[in-house]
Amino acid sequence: MTVRRGPGVIHVEGACGVEEAEILLQAVVEAPGAVIDWSACGRLHTAVVQVILAAKGPVRGPCGDPWLERWVARMARQ
Repeated sequence: MTVRRGPGVIHVEGACGVEEAEILLQAVVEAPGAVIDWSACGRLHTAVVQVILAAKGPVRGPCGDPWLERWVARMARQ
């Protein structure tokens, strides 16, 4: 599994496919305000990125995907 919860943090790790978007959304709903740590992620499906952006919570990282770090990370941290 590439999405897992810890105390106050949701870890997004490895390559996250579209099926991980629902798991991430459920984790965000169950732990509002939790930090999303994407420093250990590989590639993320755009559905996963959309959940991260919609969560508008704190994001920890740099993102493990260089393309996302360059083009999306600023929006995720706002």
